Amino acid sequence: MTSSTTWQHINIKRCTNIKKRLVMVAVASALANVSTAMSVPVVPNFTQGSMTSTTTTTSTVTETINSMDYNTGWQYSVTGSGVEADGSLTPTGSGSISNTQITLDGVTSTWNGLNLEERPNFTMQTPGGAFQFTETYQGPGLSNHTIIQRTTTIQSVTDTTSTFTQ
Repeated sequence: MTSSTTWQHINIKRCTNIKKRLVMVAVASALANVSTAMSVPVVPNFTQGSMTSTTTTTSTVTETINSMDYNTGWQYSVTGSGVEADGSLTPTGSGSISNTQITLDGVTSTWNGLNLEERPNFTMQTPGGAFQFTETYQGPGLSNHTIIQRTTTIQSVTDTTSTFTQ
């Protein structure tokens, strides 16, 4: 049984090799008989022409402008008539000025302001008489915050014309 199995394997190998050779011969002969492809020059059939193209680009920019004004000191004013103060209008003494210390993003700032508890008191000179009195105080810190938001649209148009002749 062993000898017939070996003989069969040898015959199968021989048949496979013969088939491969026949396929190679068929492909080689087919390639040998193919005719060569010929090309024909392409000649344009026009004498002149032009081409126009238009490119439109649109961009939109949105921006926010943030402006902040700070007072680093203070302003105190008193005006009027028919009133009198019970003390000096000029702040004096160690208790008349207050210190404010603020740390923001690792930066420490100290602002000085007027201690309003130490300002003088005002009374009418003639009770029931005519008077006018205005007292204003503007302390340190943010005095004005302006926010401007705007959108700008920019459009660019490019026209290109190419002219050619033969």
